Amino acid sequence: MSKKFTLYMVRHGQTYFNIYNKLQGWSNSPLTEKGIQNAVDTGDKLANVKFAAAYCSDTTRAMDTIQIILDKNRASSIEKANPSMHFREEFYGYFEGTDMDQAWYLAGAPHGLPTFKDIVAKYSIGKAKDLLKEADPFHQAENNDEYWQRVDAGIELIKQNPDISDGDNVLLVSHGNTLLSLVERYGNGQYDISERPDNGSLTKLEINGDEAKITAYNKK
Repeated sequence: MSKKFTLYMVRHGQTYFNIYNKLQGWSNSPLTEKGIQNAVDTGDKLANVKFAAAYCSDTTRAMDTIQIILDKNRASSIEKANPSMHFREEFYGYFEGTDMDQAWYLAGAPHGLPTFKDIVAKYSIGKAKDLLKEADPFHQAENNDEYWQRVDAGIELIKQNPDISDGDNVLLVSHGNTLLSLVERYGNGQYDISERPDNGSLTKLEINGDEAKITAYNKK
């Protein structure tokens, strides 16, 4: 029998690479003081929400964020989240740590699309992934298919958790582009995907068997 549950998806707190406008897919930079405060604020907002399970990307910025949120939660008995590489940000390959605008320029400019927003406006976030892999001299960045194989496996991992029952809430701390990608796929065009989700913001994904839909995006 399929279960219906709500995934409370939070973007990690602000990091130093966020300030410097660098791509930090699988690379890492620490939370800033503001980033820790992002997590504290989100933890306060979610303190009385009962979670049946908690997951996060296995990057320190996601693990540090979710630990602060779980420590503040009064309604659940979860002490630690389940970290998994399935919930990591897109892997940017050669462009890891590169200035964000420069990387997307190199991906899109050969196609007359000099910014990430230009690529998404003409095509999609998925196409942006394909173009970045194409521009990567090592071709190691994830393309759209590779990316979704990994993230879909993560969603499947959550669905198979026997501790999650019908009507439960599940906490997930992930990343900006990953949340955008999920909103593009499951938002039915109702949300502005030209706007990146804020650090510490909340996006909700309702999962019902094989169906999924976004019910809130980038809530502060």
